[in-house]
Amino acid sequence: MLPTTMKAVRQHALGGPDVLRYEDAPMPAAAAGEVIVRVHAVGINPPDWYLREGYRMLPPEWQPKLSLPLILGTDISGVVAWVADDVTQFAVGDSVYAMVRFPEGLAGGSQAYAEYVSVPASQLAHKPAGIGHMHAAAAPMSLLTAWQFLVDPGHDAPNPLQPQPHVPVPLAGRSVVVNGAAGGVGHFAVQVAKLQGAHVTAIASGKHEALLRDLGADAFIDYTRTAPEDVIRDADLIVDAVGGAASGRFLRAIRRGGALYPIFPLGFTGADDAAALGITVSTTQVRSNGPQLAEIAKHLDAGTIRAVIDSTYPLSNAQAAHERAARGHIQGKLVLAVQ
Repeated sequence: MLPTTMKAVRQHALGGPDVLRYEDAPMPAAAAGEVIVRVHAVGINPPDWYLREGYRMLPPEWQPKLSLPLILGTDISGVVAWVADDVTQFAVGDSVYAMVRFPEGLAGGSQAYAEYVSVPASQLAHKPAGIGHMHAAAAPMSLLTAWQFLVDPGHDAPNPLQPQPHVPVPLAGRSVVVNGAAGGVGHFAVQVAKLQGAHVTAIASGKHEALLRDLGADAFIDYTRTAPEDVIRDADLIVDAVGGAASGRFLRAIRRGGALYPIFPLGFTGADDAAALGITVSTTQVRSNGPQLAEIAKHLDAGTIRAVIDSTYPLSNAQAAHERAARGHIQGKLVLAVQ
């Protein structure tokens, strides 16, 4: 029998980390086609603080309508507590992980910072047996982003930021550069590119070099000592996990016929320059995908892809986790433990 209330982190106003409150909240509704998961761990991602602030970095016409109070978060790992009658691939007691309702829940519909969360069965996968809940929760959004950019988008939904669909380029035998390689998406992009047979150059600050080489990077550039765009020549693909307006500086480091993937494309203004140089600039929107998480789970289970955790916090102290995120220079992921 499920309880009627649960503990969750909610916010009743938009703002900084101090708006987050650990308090009682109603249980998620149980619906057809869904599973209710008793959450053991929650992965933290940039959309969490974007939502916490009200997506103020977006143009006003793109800012979603928000209803308060809201619960942040998308990435969970836990144990199935309830299954709808029409769901056959999961059972009570199964260990599972998911990126919940993204992007359709980006206005607060994912609600992962909680003891229980409802998840569409199509977005759920069995947790990799070889890792614990904390490392499983660290993976979904960041690893799906790397996978959907580099291997298979997994969907054909229109992209609001470009007219053409995102089509990953072949990576075997190619030179791939990952900027922001120590961060959430970046450290997975290094591993996915290497897994696909690429020669990988990682860009990060020097303190991350040992980790990134251990994750498979063939070469390393410390951006605090060297401007990467000054030393990289004829790259086949640059994955800019930092993105934004500064992505354009990498165009001169890419060969004609190569590609630039800005993970965060807002602010990029180099489309005309890229076209003149014969470079493809492409992005995509990560989307929830249970079958892809099931495929990725094999790599997490075998250790051929690893989730790196920067630091962990109890769910009750999500505020401290968001304060850590605001300081930046995160190595891997931040994760909340749910008691």
